[in-house]
Amino acid sequence: MNRGIVIGSVLAVAALAATFSIRACAANPGTAAGAAVSPASMNQWQAGLNYTVLGYPLPPSLPKGKVEVNEVFWYGCSHCYHLDPYLESWKKDKPAFVEFVRIPVIWGPIQRQHAKLFYTLQKLGRDDLHTKVFDAIHQGGKVLAAQTDEQARALQLAFFKEQGISEQQFNDAYDSAEVATNVDRAERLTARYEVASVPTMVVQGAYSTSVTQAGDEKKLLTLINDLAAREQRR
Repeated sequence: MNRGIVIGSVLAVAALAATFSIRACAANPGTAAGAAVSPASMNQWQAGLNYTVLGYPLPPSLPKGKVEVNEVFWYGCSHCYHLDPYLESWKKDKPAFVEFVRIPVIWGPIQRQHAKLFYTLQKLGRDDLHTKVFDAIHQGGKVLAAQTDEQARALQLAFFKEQGISEQQFNDAYDSAEVATNVDRAERLTARYEVASVPTMVVQGAYSTSVTQAGDEKKLLTLINDLAAREQRR
């Protein structure tokens, strides 16, 4: 999903419906756990074409030998929804040194509402609901966002209740300092990583890439593994 398209839709009177009707979200098998990747494997990838070297790298605080891979995504993006099963499969066989962390993109109010939804389910320890949120939006027609934060909260509460979570549990997580801090951090990282479209993958806070840049979903996962292996050897 291109940022300019999203902002234009949000500013319209029928912003919410228009935002979720957009089908073009992007501007447009992994290495076995712990396996080493030959330096020659990077020869098939070209900086500036297959991946971008970020102008202001932000290496994560991880022990030496660990590499963080991020997916910057938006629940309202159909391309993010399409990529999600590939990432869920990759997570099972990813290199052992890779730490995978999702970051919800925040370009405006709609994305912030969905970011809060994401961090609320994480706070509740219900990562299993991540795919169900995608399904609810793209298959069930439940937007889970609204023109006001109050309306969005009510929609999200209803969704969580359907998953067996009480209103008190939802409120405690939704209003927690942890969720607020994570949402603010996601907004900062959206800018720091220069995210103009989603889904965007970020490796070790230094490189970004996408399905379009890599060529397809499987090539994207191979590229991620190769970039991560190179960083792991540093």
